[in-house]
Amino acid sequence: MAEKSYTYETAGVSIAAGNALVKAIGPLVKATARPGADAEIGGFGGFFDPKAAGYKDPLLVAANDGVGTKVKLAIDHDRHDRIGEDLVAMCVNDLIVQGAEPLFFLDYFATGKLENGVAERVVAGIAEGCKIAGCALIGGETAEMPGMYAAGDYDLAGFCVGAVERGEQLTGDKVAAGDVLLGLASSGVHSNGYSLVRRLAADKGWKLDRPALFDPDRLLIDHLIEPTRIYVKSLLPVIRSGRIHALAHITGGGLLENVPRVLPEGLHARIDADAWAQPRLMAFLQAQGNIEPAEMARTFNCGIGMVLAVSADDVPGLIAELQAAGETVHVIGAIEPGQRGCTVQGSDEAWSARTAWEAVHLA
Repeated sequence: MAEKSYTYETAGVSIAAGNALVKAIGPLVKATARPGADAEIGGFGGFFDPKAAGYKDPLLVAANDGVGTKVKLAIDHDRHDRIGEDLVAMCVNDLIVQGAEPLFFLDYFATGKLENGVAERVVAGIAEGCKIAGCALIGGETAEMPGMYAAGDYDLAGFCVGAVERGEQLTGDKVAAGDVLLGLASSGVHSNGYSLVRRLAADKGWKLDRPALFDPDRLLIDHLIEPTRIYVKSLLPVIRSGRIHALAHITGGGLLENVPRVLPEGLHARIDADAWAQPRLMAFLQAQGNIEPAEMARTFNCGIGMVLAVSADDVPGLIAELQAAGETVHVIGAIEPGQRGCTVQGSDEAWSARTAWEAVHLA
């Protein structure tokens, strides 16, 4: 009897499936082309020309992130089409807060067995996110690793590089006592806190494929899977106008731990939780989990996805411009002298919470 001849496919890896995926996503990638990148894929790396993008003396800014356990929600409920937007959003929103325009993006898709129908839907979402952010998808990696993931599971990582002209980066050094804090509304839970969301769903027996208790016109899964809002195109013009002193992307750690990251020593952010209506989804999560206010304020965005520190004189004009760009804007607080940190407090004390910068542990 002849000895068995092994192939890579015998081990569970299909080279043909990988090649088919590259061919299928080619048009999606090409649709993200922008000045500086032709968005072709297939080489060993992707090129970007900052000069062609209009930069004279740029500083490059890099960010990488994932989507966390929101991916598992997408997998379990066959909602693969927009999870890629979350991946892009988590990276590009981290760049814009430093004043940088996202230029190009790369993704990493890892799974046990490549299912091209699923992978194509995920990459389509990544491409759409890149178009929304105005950056080119210039490459990525698809890893098929049998034995590393359960059947049907996959994970995502994103990498983005942006640029800002030297001297125009946002570092927080312009923030001063008396600055006003503006909050841009989030689109939902965004991409943080999903381990708690999924735990609540399991413990409380939520029927995600049925209308939400707080919104009979929409399924609960649709609320929970709503992609992270991408703020790049609305913020870039006002950043370049020089009127933004600092920006904070409200991700893991919520308002309490993200706002202090952009404050100089000796300044404190005081946020009025009564300044905006808590979204119904957030109220639902808090009620279902009997979540303490401080825990809400450091786990979820509570309806605010981005915080701007600006001069009081610039508030009316900025609100008008941001609203014209499609943002919902709230005046949520102010900067005052004090220990570097953040206080979120409502008139009924229900949101009262405080953190000092020293309590924020950054990797």
